[in-house]
Amino acid sequence: MNFYESLNWRYAKKKMNGQQISSDKVERILEAIQLAPTSLGLQPFNVLNITDVETKQSILPIAYNQQQIVDSSNVLVFAAWDSLPDEKIDAYVELTAKQRNLSQEELQPLRDMLNGLKSKTDEEIFQWSAKQAYIAFGFAIAAAAVEQVDATPMEGFDMLALDQLLGLQEQGLKSALLLPLGYRDEENDWLAPMNKVRRPKNELIFNVDLAEVVS
Repeated sequence: MNFYESLNWRYAKKKMNGQQISSDKVERILEAIQLAPTSLGLQPFNVLNITDVETKQSILPIAYNQQQIVDSSNVLVFAAWDSLPDEKIDAYVELTAKQRNLSQEELQPLRDMLNGLKSKTDEEIFQWSAKQAYIAFGFAIAAAAVEQVDATPMEGFDMLALDQLLGLQEQGLKSALLLPLGYRDEENDWLAPMNKVRRPKNELIFNVDLAEVVS
């Protein structure tokens, strides 16, 4: 199954069967998250990989009793940074210097751009960080499809309650997205036999030529 066939194969499962995902598949999905592009390469979020049954049971009511939480193998919590303190900027500049063999002086433009973000409010930082998390979230979903692992994107949960449960505030994080990973229970998933619904490409995607627009 090629990449495009895998994307057509996937859908947002409403029922999973509880089967565990092999560790090598999980690691490749997590690697896709790590390799996803983000603004300035900063990766201003963290991902919690939850496999513990009791923790998933605690998350279930917070996620409005969506059963994929407890029937999954892994639940990935994408949590965005809620601020940009100096230590995070320093750590990223130092990492960049090490991995690219560059001096701090050569990286001053990068530091200046990062410092420029500090003019934003904490809420603006969180919203910006959450957008970066969404990019990695999409990579995770695509990677799961390639691995023939099912994934159910979730925005429907009580973010504040989840933050409190997982102690995210103390880590400078706020939850943004949930991604249960597992395997579909086709016999008990009402969505399994349904056709994928997508708008036609010619209604979704437009080619733009400014020369034609001006004329």
